[in-house]
Amino acid sequence: MEAVLILLLVAVLLFLFFLAAFRPLRIVRDYERLVVFRLGRFIGERGPGLIWLWPVIDQAVRANLREDFLEIPSQTCITQDNAPIDIDFLIYWKVVDPGLSVLKVRDFAGASQGIATTTLRAVIGDIPLDDVLAKREQINQILRAKLDEVTERWGVKVTSVEIREIVPPREIQQAMNRQMAAERERRAMVTEADGKREASIKVAEGAKQAAILNAEGAKQSAILNAEGGRQAAILEAEGARQAAILNAEGYSAALTKIFEAAREVDSKTMSLQYLDALKALGAGAATKFVFPMEFSNLLKPFVGHASEAMTP
Repeated sequence: MEAVLILLLVAVLLFLFFLAAFRPLRIVRDYERLVVFRLGRFIGERGPGLIWLWPVIDQAVRANLREDFLEIPSQTCITQDNAPIDIDFLIYWKVVDPGLSVLKVRDFAGASQGIATTTLRAVIGDIPLDDVLAKREQINQILRAKLDEVTERWGVKVTSVEIREIVPPREIQQAMNRQMAAERERRAMVTEADGKREASIKVAEGAKQAAILNAEGAKQSAILNAEGGRQAAILEAEGARQAAILNAEGYSAALTKIFEAAREVDSKTMSLQYLDALKALGAGAATKFVFPMEFSNLLKPFVGHASEAMTP
């Protein structure tokens, strides 16, 4: 019994030694793949999970599928108009084919850096300085496309290229600063001129609108005044008509009263009134008097009364 236990213990120890020495079991994470070679021949990719490799005859290389970046140090490039500038940028890439990334390239980082520097110089050499400074995004796209054409055969995808810094020479920077100041001054003058023009247009437009409103107001006022004058004239005429009617009615009533009073007055009273009238005429300063022909007829009653009074 003891011999059996010893044999089992030895077997377990040998198995553990075997696992530790040859590592036939591998744990592959979800973002990794194992590129497996059997007797030196590529037989495929394994993973993720627990992978068994035959000891001695199987060999594996891990490939990371996560996106990574490569920093390209500052490079001096000559633009199309012979201006030297220093540019550094970043390359973002990821493995899309683990087998090719192991079989086709030994040092992807070094190879990518060499291709990136040569490609950068070729691209910048075809672009003027002003476009290099103004069209950074376009340069990023051109670099990404050209690098992706090369790295595609390595099973690697260049996802993005980002220029981090562009440094022109000091003389060019000073010239650019002067140009920028002149451009800003020009824009300020243009903006000021545009503002004055807009203000003049607004003032003229306001004056025109004011003149239109004034003319419209004058027109409405004239219409209202004419309408008011017409109404006033109508009311004045109506008042005059009513006043004439009332005067006529009053005059008619007065004549009626006079006629009624005159019918009740006798001839003696009338004669006395005539004498009073003659007295008033005589008190005046006039030396000539005009009497109507009927005056003698008016005096006949008075003469008759006088004759009766003098008869004994």
